[in-house]
Amino acid sequence: MIESSQDLLGRVAVVTGSAQGIGKATVLKLASCGARVAINDLPETTRAQVVAEEIQKHGGEAMLALADVSDSQAVEAAIRSVARKWGRIDILVNNVGIHQDSFVLNMPDAAWQKVIETNLAGVFYCSRQVLGYMLEQRYGRIINISSVAGIIGNVRRANYSASKGGIIAFTKSLAQEVGSRNNTLNAIAPGLITTEPTAFLPQEEKNAIMAGLAIKRFGTPEDIAEMVAFLAGPGAGYITSQVIRIDGGFA
Repeated sequence: MIESSQDLLGRVAVVTGSAQGIGKATVLKLASCGARVAINDLPETTRAQVVAEEIQKHGGEAMLALADVSDSQAVEAAIRSVARKWGRIDILVNNVGIHQDSFVLNMPDAAWQKVIETNLAGVFYCSRQVLGYMLEQRYGRIINISSVAGIIGNVRRANYSASKGGIIAFTKSLAQEVGSRNNTLNAIAPGLITTEPTAFLPQEEKNAIMAGLAIKRFGTPEDIAEMVAFLAGPGAGYITSQVIRIDGGFA
């Protein structure tokens, strides 16, 4: 487990795509801070249960909230199951992100639609579903995992970049809608993080990215989880509508 505190004791957090990578590091971090965590991933995954058991082994509280975030009805059922169990929802981390890479000229409709529906529509579905609880509580923290690709673009990933740029615009818009009820929304834009998808990048592409970094290493999922925990915690109550790049100083 990551170094612990009790800043989030009693809070309930939902983290999408949390069976691996950034999502897994995030639920472990939030649990170590005292939050009760709902682990979301695809219904067919077995990894989510392993993560839940790891949290429980260390004395934390965890449950599964499995759903494909691109399915609004499945999202509704998953979020309702969390609220039934714990009575509230305080924190949502929209972390799910997929990509199906292709030059635009050759990109099939299905590749565009699947990435947008999962990465962007999923953020909308999950956020809409938790807002009822957060507005009633007059407390909520939504943290959306975007990407530097959503700011500067990325060759062969126009669909991914568009979805991540859309997340930034969505974050800023919704922050204005709900701020008066003590709800904050922020986005984190990671650079290259050492997760499964980035492991398959060509070495020459990794070398080119490394050359542009001020800090000469790639990021880790824990680097992102630390910022999520801060934004979810009591010290970030006056931070909203922000996009925080965690990219090692990528030029």
